[in-house]
Amino acid sequence: MKEKQLEAVLGEVKKAVVGKDDCIEMVLCAFLAGGHVLIEDIPGVGKTTMARAFAKALDLTSTRVQFTPDVLPTDLTGFYLYDRDGKEAQFHPGAVFCNLLLADEINRTSPKTQSALLEVMEEGMVTIEGRTRRLEPPFFVLATQNPAGSIGTALLPESQMDRFMIQIRMGYPTREEEIRILQNKRKEKQAEIFPALTKTQFIELQRKTGEVYVHSLIYDYLVRLIGQTREHPMAALGCSPRASVAGVRMAQARAFFEGRDFVTPGDVQKIFPAVAGHRILLNARARMNQVSVDTVVGEILRQVKKPKES
Repeated sequence: MKEKQLEAVLGEVKKAVVGKDDCIEMVLCAFLAGGHVLIEDIPGVGKTTMARAFAKALDLTSTRVQFTPDVLPTDLTGFYLYDRDGKEAQFHPGAVFCNLLLADEINRTSPKTQSALLEVMEEGMVTIEGRTRRLEPPFFVLATQNPAGSIGTALLPESQMDRFMIQIRMGYPTREEEIRILQNKRKEKQAEIFPALTKTQFIELQRKTGEVYVHSLIYDYLVRLIGQTREHPMAALGCSPRASVAGVRMAQARAFFEGRDFVTPGDVQKIFPAVAGHRILLNARARMNQVSVDTVVGEILRQVKKPKES
């Protein structure tokens, strides 16, 4: 049986997001695991709407940054400015000083600004002029990006892609879902989203998620999956050990979301594409044969033998 508190969160988010239940659940699991989320998709499919809905449902302070080429690193991290007397430097916090940072179209800004997020995403703190400031937990980055082929975009470096726990794609709605979207838009007043949890309650759920039991066979299964991404003939670059850590935490979150206190091989299979896909860099052979990352991940899941559910 699924955790009732998490079901309440999903219920609030679904007031704003029509369909896409799998995506919503995956994002919630990433937040339970304390990770960051990258949503790659075309404009207009509800990426920003989902992010705002989660901020309200989890009662988190949120900041939205629309990334453009002229956004500076200090816009994110903050800066020191001396007062009128020139005696004392006052700190002016940047956009990252919140619980949920919505980085909208993150691949439209400069690599220098993108790199400003590396420390805060990994360590939860910001170093400015030799002074370190720690962010109040929880802290998540929910970034959106348009496909790399869009005009005016810059590919995120591998080091930054690796800091996102998962990457998902929402895709187009079904015909029935799109009709519901149109019907909702006609209403004079949109459904209001209320906090389903307090910040303290959510931090407690994160703690419980980390206590979910992981058998040694599960560790072995996940490591074999990750290892296969490095050995696949179509891969130029496989997953790093950070992906293994992310896989364990996501599998724990999936099990906790389902109401279990132990991880199953099925949990690993559900989260593996979102954890591994954005960390695999295909080689020239794959591009020549038009082989996608999804195809490679699917092959790995079929080839690597999973332990018995018992």
